[in-house]
Amino acid sequence: MSFAPDLTERIARARADLRMGVPVVLEDGLVFLAVETLSQARFDELSKEADPMVLSITGWRAETLKARIYDKDIARVEVPSGATLAWVHSIADPADDLNHPMKGPLKTQRDGAAGPHRAAIALAKSARLLPAVISMTTENPYGFALAHNLTLLPTNAVITAELSAMNQIIHAKLPTEASDEGRLHIFRPDDGGEEHYAMEFGHPDRSEPVLARLHSACFTGDVLGSLKCDCGPQLRSAMAHMGQEGSGVLLYLNQEGRGIGLANKMRAYSLQDQGFDTVEANHRLGFEDDERDFRIGGDILKQMGFSKVRLLTNNPAKVARLQNCGLEVVERVPLKVGKTAFNANYLATKAKKSGHLL
Repeated sequence: MSFAPDLTERIARARADLRMGVPVVLEDGLVFLAVETLSQARFDELSKEADPMVLSITGWRAETLKARIYDKDIARVEVPSGATLAWVHSIADPADDLNHPMKGPLKTQRDGAAGPHRAAIALAKSARLLPAVISMTTENPYGFALAHNLTLLPTNAVITAELSAMNQIIHAKLPTEASDEGRLHIFRPDDGGEEHYAMEFGHPDRSEPVLARLHSACFTGDVLGSLKCDCGPQLRSAMAHMGQEGSGVLLYLNQEGRGIGLANKMRAYSLQDQGFDTVEANHRLGFEDDERDFRIGGDILKQMGFSKVRLLTNNPAKVARLQNCGLEVVERVPLKVGKTAFNANYLATKAKKSGHLL
């Protein structure tokens, strides 16, 4: 028995390090920091040590910046001599793209291994940070990590990390406006990530298809009543539907902003104010259209004893992803509510670009 953290715990520690602006080391020799939390002091130190510094961004962000992409889904940009921290931030964050569109020419690397850089970006994403990292290499990663008391990780473990097991922590009765026969289940992953919740209405028969909704957390819509999306109305309509039927399961998954986190979602909103639609905004930030992992919902439903569902959704992709988790979706139940003058374009984009049936 050892008190030392295992690999899952070290990856969780590395996510926390990146959020605090602390470097992480990969066994391949890559020493990297998240650009979003990069301090002037550490940038100056990196400038002295690196030859050259490399700024890794996703293919989507590189496409926006007209940078050459040699590694398919990422680009490794060499930081020019004399570059400032503000310049590095401007490459990662599109906030001022329209005011200062010319940031290049950008020299991107085509030789050398891209895998470590891809792993570093994946870790930044999982920390809910902008998907951009700045790095240097070291010939002695073990010694470097030890000398600076930094977290050291094997590259492949970051890239091939499996979905963390979900553990049910507690459940208790919770009467709601939709139904006084409610029970809230709390699930927590092994990797120290966000908790997820399952609200069970009534007493669903585990041998029959259950009316279910996989609802991604939306603080702005669910709590503040935002008119920019249809999330709040969908949440309340799903609960009312389950209350009327007498049973159902609402999964409330902490994957805000389609999995990019609330801060990045607000960045996307800011870009929408500049005239970009919701998909374009995500791409300019460097994210995919949808970064959510619906295996979490599938795992929770199976742990609760369900194998067949009637899924409340307008998104056929969600049906397909749940079926890929080994659940049988016997029916897609439409949930067309919440259209306003403020979200008409948003809904139209979801229909046109994301395939939602609205």
